This record gives sequence, C-alpha cells and structure tokens, in this order.
Amino acid sequence: MSTTQLGAGPGTDAAVRLESVSKTYGHGRNALLALDQVSLHVRPGEFVCILGASGCGKSTMLSLVAGLDRPSAGQISTNGHKVAMMFQDPALFPWLTVAANVELAFRADGVPKAERRARAAEFLELVHLGGFGRKRPHELSGGMRQRVALARALAQSSSSSEGSAVLLMDEPFGALDAMTRDLLHDELERIWRERSLSVLFVTHNVREAVRLGDRVVLLSSRPGRVEEEFAVELERPRRTDSAEVATLAARITDRLKEEVARHGR
Repeated sequence: MSTTQLGAGPGTDAAVRLESVSKTYGHGRNALLALDQVSLHVRPGEFVCILGASGCGKSTMLSLVAGLDRPSAGQISTNGHKVAMMFQDPALFPWLTVAANVELAFRADGVPKAERRARAAEFLELVHLGGFGRKRPHELSGGMRQRVALARALAQSSSSSEGSAVLLMDEPFGALDAMTRDLLHDELERIWRERSLSVLFVTHNVREAVRLGDRVVLLSSRPGRVEEEFAVELERPRRTDSAEVATLAARITDRLKEEVARHGR
C-alpha cells in the first residue's frame, strides 16, 4: 500500500501525525515488518523522545516522517511544516568551510550568494559558532561539528532565518562524551524554546530522553509498535544526574527491559 500525505485540514493541528503506519521491507517469505500500525501525534512545540531496543524501527520512523522513504500502509502528515533531519554522524563535507556547509541548504533553493552567507552566519550564531565560519570541519571538536550539523539542519528547507518547524534527530549525541553531550543538551533545549520547534528525538539513552523530552514514547521490539508513553512533568531546566530524572528513567528502563525480555532479546 502506498503512502498518502495528509494535508493540513480542519482540526488537524498536530505538527507531526502518523496514523496506523506500517513499513515492510522485501516481499513474500523474505518480507520484514519493521513498523506495525504505529499511530503518534506530536503537538506543535512539543519535544518527543523515542526509545526502544535496537532494530525496533526508530530510525525507520524518522525516515518516513522526513519523506526519505514511504510507508507500506498508513498515513503521515507534517501539516505543511518544513522538516529537517539530523543524524548521529555530522556528515559535513570536509573540503567546504563550516559556513559553506550550512549554506548548502540555501544554495539548493537558489538563494543569492550574499543572502545565503548572511543567513548561514545567523544560524552559526544561533548555535554559538559565530566566528568559526571559515574553519574546516577537521579543525573543530566533535561537539562543535555537531553544532554545525544542527545549524545546517535548522537551515534546511527554510525559506527564511526562522528555521525549520519540525526537527527530526536520530541519536545526534550518541558518539559524544558525557560532558559534551550535556552541554549540547542545554544548547538544544535553548534553541528548541527560542524557535518553538517540534522535535522527534531518537535515542538509546533513557536519561537523555527524560532530560530532554516532554514525552517519552516506548516502542516494542520488532516489529515496532507504540507500547507505552510517559509524560515527563519535571520542571525545566533539568539535570541528567538529578534524582527526579533518575527516578523516572529507572521506571522507563524497567519497562524497556520487560519489553526486550518478552521478545527474547
């Protein structure tokens, strides 16, 4: 079954909406069901974290929302919002400067050189990298390269310097050390608030999910289904090592372990 991209429509105020979405790879005996009847709504300005065992379809879900792949069944809508995606690997072009990497988002839209330089500089300032535009990626630390990737993601498909309405993040901080990751949590939360972004954030780190999310969605082991949702009603800003974050993370971790054990993984 092919996908249907839903329009805005009356009463559809979700920034991201998945309705009974399934994804199957292959055919016949070799078919692999990755996602099964997933329904999920993300409210405008909401930060939703997705957790689940390896191979449960978390990254597949983001690819479908981003339009990089098509669901086998069900419907997906971003309600007319622009979408950007950020991966674990910054995937910066090493032969381009930092500024030129961010400018690529505007070059594809035919934005004149002077304007795209100015707008790229704005996004670099937003991620606290003003003055680093002429550097090459290899001259930056891992955390700084991820900031460049975030600036580029915010610039993608943006018709102005207002940034993207929906940000999809696939384990963007997974390869970073704990201190750098904690600093980038603060930066991401600041930008999310300033830009009123709607965020879908995939992670394996339960404390990271509780630290950042308004809501944590737990997927079952393959095929991925929405198994349980946890509202995170903790005051912001939060600390990853706080007692409140640890308590809720422990509860979610126990539930995740039950799900993994149920599937024999």
